[in-house]
Parts: sequence; C-alpha cells; structure tokens
Amino acid sequence: MKFRVERDALADAVAFVARSLPSRAPVPVLGGVLLDTEGDGTLTVSGFDYEVSARVEVPAMIGDGGRALVSGRLLADITRALPPHPVDVTVDGPRATIACGNARFSLPTMSAEDYPQLPEMPPVAGALAPEVFAQAVSQVAVAAGRDDTLPMLTGIRIEIDGSTLTLAATDRFRLAVREFSWEPGESAGGGDQGEVALLAPAKTLAEAAKTLTSSGSRIEMALARGDGLLGLAGGGRRSTTRLLDAEFPRYRQLLPKEHTSAAVLEIAPLVEAIKRVSLVAERGTQVRLEFADDTLRLTAGGDDEGSAEEELSCRFVGEPLTIAFNPGYLLDGLGALGAEHAHLSFTTPSRPALLRPATPPGESADAGDDEPGEGGATAVEPGPGDHTDDLPDPRPGYLYLLMPVRLPG
Repeated sequence: MKFRVERDALADAVAFVARSLPSRAPVPVLGGVLLDTEGDGTLTVSGFDYEVSARVEVPAMIGDGGRALVSGRLLADITRALPPHPVDVTVDGPRATIACGNARFSLPTMSAEDYPQLPEMPPVAGALAPEVFAQAVSQVAVAAGRDDTLPMLTGIRIEIDGSTLTLAATDRFRLAVREFSWEPGESAGGGDQGEVALLAPAKTLAEAAKTLTSSGSRIEMALARGDGLLGLAGGGRRSTTRLLDAEFPRYRQLLPKEHTSAAVLEIAPLVEAIKRVSLVAERGTQVRLEFADDTLRLTAGGDDEGSAEEELSCRFVGEPLTIAFNPGYLLDGLGALGAEHAHLSFTTPSRPALLRPATPPGESADAGDDEPGEGGATAVEPGPGDHTDDLPDPRPGYLYLLMPVRLPG
C-alpha cells in the first residue's frame, strides 16, 4: 500500500478515530487504526472495539491500494507531531513507513484480517444544528456518573418527541436536563409512534458531539433501536455506539413544582468567590450559602482547618435561607448554564435547588428560542411560582438540579 495525503487532514482523521479507541484494548488489534486505500482517491481511517466505531474519509493520492492496521495511539502521536508537509505512507510487509519533510517513522503493522468489520450506519432519524447539539451534550454530560458499576447513571438519556429532543443525565447528586428543537425524519418517533427514549454512554456521546461539530456541517443522528445502536455523522465523519441496556431513573418526579425563595446572581464573581472560600473546605466537602436582604454570604471551613467568608450582592426574594453544597458540583452547574446570570430557586435547606440561566433584564424569557433546529428550548419551562415581579425570569430549556449537603447539627 502506498499513498500521499495532506498532513492536517491525516492528523485530524487519526485523532478523531483514536479518541474512540479503548485505553486498554482486550486484544491488540482493537487498539489499532485501520487505513484503507481501496477506494478511488480516498483514504478511509477507521476504528472499532465492538462498542464504539469511528470512520473518516480523506482525499488522498493513491499509489497502491490496500489495507493496513497500525497502533492507533502511536499513529495519533506521530501525525500530530509531523511538520507541515504532505505525508507519504508506504506499507511493505510487516512495517509501515511514514515520511513527512525530513521526518521519517517506521512502525509495525498488525493483521488486518483479524480486525472486526465496522457496523453499518443505522437509518437517519433527523438532523441537528452542530453548535446547539455540542452545547446541549456538554451541559448535560457534566452531571453523568462515572461509576461503571451503575451503568444507568453513566449514560445520557435521549428523548425524542416530535421536533423536541431532550437530553438528561444524573449521578444521584445532581441532575442536568436540556431541551431543544431539531429536524426529525420520518423514523424519529413522535406523533402516532409516541415518544422515543434511549440511553447512550455519556463519555462517548460527549466526545462524538465535540469532534463532529468542528466541521460546522449539520449532524445526522441515526437510530437502530432493535440493534441497540446510535449513529452520528457529519462533515465526512461518522461514529456509532452501542446503547446502554439499563433503566434510567424517573427524573421528572424529582423536579420541584414550586419554591419558597429565589435569587439571581452574576455568575463570574460568584464562581471566583466559591473558588476562594472553598480553599479551606476540607476535601471540598461543602460551601455554605446564606441568603438575606439581597446579600449572599459564602462561608467554608471551621476553626480546626481554617475558615473563609465572602459577601456578594444579589437579587433575592423569599425567606432568608442557609444551604450548603459540594463546591465542585456547584461550580459544574454554574459553568454549564451558558449565561451571564444564574437563577437559583430553593424550597428548604434539605431539598434540591434548581440552577437555571437567568433572562437578562429587558429580554423575554423565550426570546430567540422558537426556531426549529437552532437551539429553541420548548419544554423545560419555569414552574409555578418561578415568575416574580422582583426577579428576571429563568430562561427555559436548561436546568441543573443539585442536592444540598447536610448542614452540621
């Protein structure tokens, strides 16, 4: 096999595929990247470990067609470090030679005959705006669990109901939900078919969303529920993943129907204050928030390990409240809001709090959110008691529910 390809195109393709490879492959070939030049003027770079597949097609000048399997991690490191010149790849027997400018590498190949066949792309269910999809997945993935012994918490639930798509994730301590509009196809569900719900691995979905959006092309989402397969494609790249066979918690019943107090704060100074006071929190256990008279007082620590406090101005309505949170979880939620101000609502110090983006003064809560496929949020709406004359409305579409930490005695 012999071909020439542009350095950046090769590096991007190999990096995309290598991200989906297992860090510790059960057998060596599953840690490999397959290079295929049997197409006309096209190099296909692909990877598959029986759970996740990735494939990219790159224009190339083909000398001799063929297939070769090489270490994915090593090839990604090499192509990323190559100088900005065309890359010549030659495979002769058990060795692959990579030449670029004055740099030359030789690495062993593996048996391509032992490599599994990639799954076919499922039927297309609809199209997504890339920036909206990437933001939605990142906002939700922050709340996904990382304990593989609880697989139902390591996934992102995808719910399709007509032109509305809902993503949700939880690790039992926090819950993130994002709704937005998309362009469903005939096989997407909704209408007479009812709601479609599935559970995809959060880590895989987040990686695919981030890398597929770099091309700026619309993303096609494909589903094969009978085979338990989800596919994403865009910009000449495609990825598939096996769905999780687990029951996601009934999260909607966890959402508070009303609140007794609420506050609106500017996010940037709040984040900085939390980071400062949490420096004395033992192993980041808790930061206490005391709301009263349009003032937020943050405190952490105690006499034994040192203490810290800081005050911020805010807009607050309701009874004075003292509540405590894990500072890392609180920072995750504030960072995921994607806004300049946060709307926080509470019931009691022992019940979950809701974090949502706050609507800027003078702007409608649903302004700009009604265009299909452009990020319009339609169903995560403010609940009863959320609208007051004293506070800006929370913007619909995204919410982050956070369990408080029990206050000492």
